[in-house]
Amino acid sequence: MANDGFDGQRVTGATFLVEVDGVEIGRFMEVSGLQVTVGIEEISEGGENSYVHKLPGRMTWPNLVLKRGITQQDTLLTWLNKSSGEQFAANSNTLTRSTAAITLMGPSGDRLRAWNFDGAFPVKWTGPSFAADSNEMAVEELEIAHHGFRAADLA
Repeated sequence: MANDGFDGQRVTGATFLVEVDGVEIGRFMEVSGLQVTVGIEEISEGGENSYVHKLPGRMTWPNLVLKRGITQQDTLLTWLNKSSGEQFAANSNTLTRSTAAITLMGPSGDRLRAWNFDGAFPVKWTGPSFAADSNEMAVEELEIAHHGFRAADLA
């Protein structure tokens, strides 16, 4: 069995701590978009008909999507407002990009794995849907654009 750094234990009951420029903005129950795709450039060589050369191209990253139960904190909307609308206009329409960090927290509160995201800024916030006959938890969602990520050293 391969050593995955977690001593063969499955990580369950985990949450994700999210920080922006070193300030905690919340803990989330779900994170998606943690992926990278390397494009491929194909080059045809004259006289070589059995294959096409494939070279690595540009890297692309989808937006991150964070989900959590609704709270009374306004940290997500505050960050969104700084990079859009009136606060963005008051800052001479200058976007201040941030460094965001997502840390996988184990059930006992220990930090298991972390990623840092460069040039991050929020692009979408979605609030909960309400229905009188629903028993579902009220959830808010934040979508973040960025310029890529790297694994963070927890040592």
